[in-house]
Amino acid sequence: MPKDATPPILAGKDYGASSIFEPANLLREARRQKGLASQNIPDICVLDPDGDIVRALRRAGRAAQSAGWACYHTKLFEFDDDGHRFGIIGCAVGAAFAVLLAEELFVSGCRLLLSVTSAGQICPQGDPPYFVIIDRALRDEGTSYHYLPPSEFAVADAALVALAMGALCNRRPPVCRGASWTTDAPFRETEAAIERARARRILAVEMEAAALYAFAQARGRPVLCLAHVTNRMAVEAGDFEKGEDAGAQASLAVIAAIARAWRQAPVSRR
Repeated sequence: MPKDATPPILAGKDYGASSIFEPANLLREARRQKGLASQNIPDICVLDPDGDIVRALRRAGRAAQSAGWACYHTKLFEFDDDGHRFGIIGCAVGAAFAVLLAEELFVSGCRLLLSVTSAGQICPQGDPPYFVIIDRALRDEGTSYHYLPPSEFAVADAALVALAMGALCNRRPPVCRGASWTTDAPFRETEAAIERARARRILAVEMEAAALYAFAQARGRPVLCLAHVTNRMAVEAGDFEKGEDAGAQASLAVIAAIARAWRQAPVSRR
């Protein structure tokens, strides 16, 4: 590639153009092949990249596989919590996979998508584990550049962040808000890269938020990403401890509080 050439990921993009390949059409064919009837999924869905929440729900007998989910790549489980019905997909790791699922979820009946991902600590906000509501995410991944023009950060919907912060004030473990660094390459988190993130006052590093927020802005969909800060990149032994039940109960409490606030909000704010 010539020295001054535009990288392919940035070249020839028409952000206003429709895609030929549409998620609704993919799922139509999947339902046909699998013999599934068209059926809406729960209106609040969760991406659980680590899979700990899904595993805890299934161990407790609280989750059943959704009959209406036609995705070729994943299983959607449904569960009730705090009087609400949720859908959840486990082990949805990485920007591209998360957005593929977000596209499919929103054409299947989802109206609010939450992502709760394990994250590494950059600027400490206390001792892990704790939660960060991600209000902007550094775009150090590839997927977001197919949805929005280049910029340093992908930004969350401010009203949704404010709603979540109001719902989660004075909780334990503590919840704060701030920026994350979204990377496609967790094993390239070098000392220099971490220092650059720290200089930007980034709180945590994860693998999905920038892409999900770019998708949300481009598609006009409500998406909120939370980092469950659980580790310091395993530079010392004894890292990656999430707390009781691998952090599942704490995560479910956070999810339920946000869902309750979202359902109680005026329709114009949803």
